[in-house]
Amino acid sequence: MEKDNEFYMAEAIKMAEEAANIGEVPIGAVIVCGDRIIARAYNMTERLNDATAHAEMQAFTAASEVIGGKYLQQCTLYVTLEPCPMCCGASFWTQIGGIVYGAADERQIMGHNAKLYHPKTKITGGVLENQCSKLLKDFFKNKR
Repeated sequence: MEKDNEFYMAEAIKMAEEAANIGEVPIGAVIVCGDRIIARAYNMTERLNDATAHAEMQAFTAASEVIGGKYLQQCTLYVTLEPCPMCCGASFWTQIGGIVYGAADERQIMGHNAKLYHPKTKITGGVLENQCSKLLKDFFKNKR
């Protein structure tokens, strides 16, 4: 039975919760190919001391290892926060088939700019948006 966007976003949320548990900004991602999760990741910028270690970037690398190639046309990325310009650019180069995100990034200076995504990538936003947004708001409220 094919699982739906909410099922996979719930899996990404679990990854975001793991990130929060180790003090990382709670953003989680999973990549699905067919009906199978082939990559799970979360933000690791603090742990790796690497500003590029976003959840999406970690997931792209893991998925490419699993499928044995750099192109992810048959895959969908589920991520709890709308991808930043860097991650959009990386998604372009992977040619990922779809991106499903939870919360919109209110700080996104460019907004939802489709030019950064591959023209064949299908974008869906707002899946489990309230849960994704709450994770981030609670994390930063507790930091202050």
